Amino acid sequence: MTEYGHLLQDDSQYAEKARRISELAVDLSEIISTELKAMPSDPGFRPGLKIAFQSPCTLQHGQKLAGKVEDILRAHNYTLLPVSDGHLCCGSAGTYSVLQPTIAKQLKADKLHNQQDHTPNDIETANIG
Repeated sequence: MTEYGHLLQDDSQYAEKARRISELAVDLSEIISTELKAMPSDPGFRPGLKIAFQSPCTLQHGQKLAGKVEDILRAHNYTLLPVSDGHLCCGSAGTYSVLQPTIAKQLKADKLHNQQDHTPNDIETANIG
């Protein structure tokens, strides 16, 4: 949605509507990071927890928001562990896991293996897939 304005800029019927949609499109992580300073400490947070975080392709590549969720987690005193090949796909994008199940399963296995390298307390993701 953030690229609709660019993608439809030459479409006389939809260019203006697409531009407006792109202006309004915001990821939840952008809202939270903007409001973070005003947020009280949440008793549900467990400071010091060691986390392996998997940032989904939609945030990293699609929306170009790599680091937003990580900043939120660090601001709540979580320890983020390094994850090898964190930029690679996890295999759950859109219909990928349906159309390419063998490759998707291997990507998932590789991703899970890499996330466990530094013995995290939790593995977290912002990927609904």
